[in-house]
Amino acid sequence: MSTWPPAASPFLHPSAPIPVQGAPVGQGIRVALGESGLNVFPLILGGAEFGWNVDLETSHDILDAYAGRGGNVIHTADRYAAGRSEHIIGQWVHTRGVRDDVVLAVRVGGHPDNPGLGPVSLVRAVEASLTRLRTDHIDVLYLDGGTDSVTAMEDTLATAEWLVGAGKVRALGAVGYTAEQLVEARIIASAGYPRISVLDVPFNIVRRHEFDDDLRLVAGAQGMAVTPSHALEHGFLAGRQRTRGRGSLSVRGAQIAANLTRRGGRTLRALDQVGAELGVPDAAVAVAWLLAQKLVTAPIVNAYAPQHVEELVQGVGVRLGRAHLADIARASV
Repeated sequence: MSTWPPAASPFLHPSAPIPVQGAPVGQGIRVALGESGLNVFPLILGGAEFGWNVDLETSHDILDAYAGRGGNVIHTADRYAAGRSEHIIGQWVHTRGVRDDVVLAVRVGGHPDNPGLGPVSLVRAVEASLTRLRTDHIDVLYLDGGTDSVTAMEDTLATAEWLVGAGKVRALGAVGYTAEQLVEARIIASAGYPRISVLDVPFNIVRRHEFDDDLRLVAGAQGMAVTPSHALEHGFLAGRQRTRGRGSLSVRGAQIAANLTRRGGRTLRALDQVGAELGVPDAAVAVAWLLAQKLVTAPIVNAYAPQHVEELVQGVGVRLGRAHLADIARASV
């Protein structure tokens, strides 16, 4: 059973770093999440693997490791593991008594019980998420525009206005919307509806096309905080798997195998070189690359084990120079 805060091991090697007592170092690192009014750690822990590839106890260990390093934002979706991800996160928040210390971000629209962003589905989805998360409010509600091509934007935002007014939601985010839809949403918001202040778009070193010039222009003009998902491209950019094997038969293995190309190999070698120079793992370099991109506020990352959190968090403290960025750019074209 996990404990909070994590206890120091009595079996530390004599050469291991001396444990630091008191608040986590990362607790003092906070950035504004756009116009949401929230201040967050610049790395968001995703819960996509919780309840699917990661069991409850390991999930709680991962959450402990993240919070222990100063992290304060947890992202999930009502469809992840059919809601089990939210159950696991909700239990962790409740047992650790940290609800006031964390920002809960939830993506809705894709759960089969409450599909789309129509008024009825949206309200039911939020209520179901609140129950699973064992809380009375969601800090950032990501509206998944890719799940609904029928509901008018005004209807969705009108429902969101009620949710905000009722205290069930604090701020709105978007995923799967086009630049034109985001412009429409801001025009509608000028009539008093809540603004979309956070944008999630799949974006990383080898996946740049979805964060196109139009989306960048709109996000910048509207002062949105960009929280890229797929920061490690399904784990490929961590560099652990470099050859095709039997693991490629799994869903995750197939996703990684899709990047095992000449371009992928060049990219990993560039990350190796930069990581060796800076003394950090490839995953940290991938995170640092995202944080070096204009408009990016906090990437969303997933972890399979507590030690992965340590690797990822290192990316927050890494500052890539122009030469590093140029080397990665050349390798990843």
